[in-house]
Amino acid sequence: MNIELSASMMCARFDNLSREVKELEEGGIDSFHIDIMDGQFVPNFGMGLQDLKYIRSATKKPVEMHLMIRNPISYLDIFIENKVDVIYIHPEADFHPSTTLQKIISAGITPGIAINPGTSVEHILELLFIVERVLVMAVNPGQAGRVYLPFVGQKIEKLLAIKDEYKFDIYWDGSCSKDKIETYAPKGVKGFVLGTKLLFGHKKSYGESIIEARNICKDS
Repeated sequence: MNIELSASMMCARFDNLSREVKELEEGGIDSFHIDIMDGQFVPNFGMGLQDLKYIRSATKKPVEMHLMIRNPISYLDIFIENKVDVIYIHPEADFHPSTTLQKIISAGITPGIAINPGTSVEHILELLFIVERVLVMAVNPGQAGRVYLPFVGQKIEKLLAIKDEYKFDIYWDGSCSKDKIETYAPKGVKGFVLGTKLLFGHKKSYGESIIEARNICKDS
């Protein structure tokens, strides 16, 4: 079973970002996940444009943007110019999310939506016709290390039941521990954003942690 593992770069050590990118790449990470926060849609400020520019220049692996910002269409040109591979927007933060997604598609970038724990599947149903990815937030967004909200599992089950009909893939973000991969990868969740639970802040090397995350699927 092949799963995609993405590094949540807001959890990385910024005292030596070049080393972090290099070690993650050598360790076998599939992509780099960059959270942009505006202090309005979520009560925190996230990574900056300079971080994006450096990471994009330092790796040939996919770079995905998670925009936790209000009115994201106003800022899309910045990310398009930096040749990112995936852009997730929050429909909760957008007046016309379908228009924003169409602009992402027109730029040749993979379109995705990220949905908060309190956002229902029914709320985003029509958008599923035009997105390729749904990033399910398992925690309230804005900070690393927040507590998993168990009812999110029911939402993922609903999405799993319709993903083939609408032709989108499901990705997990937030509180991604071993048991979450063990439970949901076999059911069809395609990718997981790794943060402090499995990747960052441990004594193991990134390579060891990434191998262990992949082996969870082999053992399940």
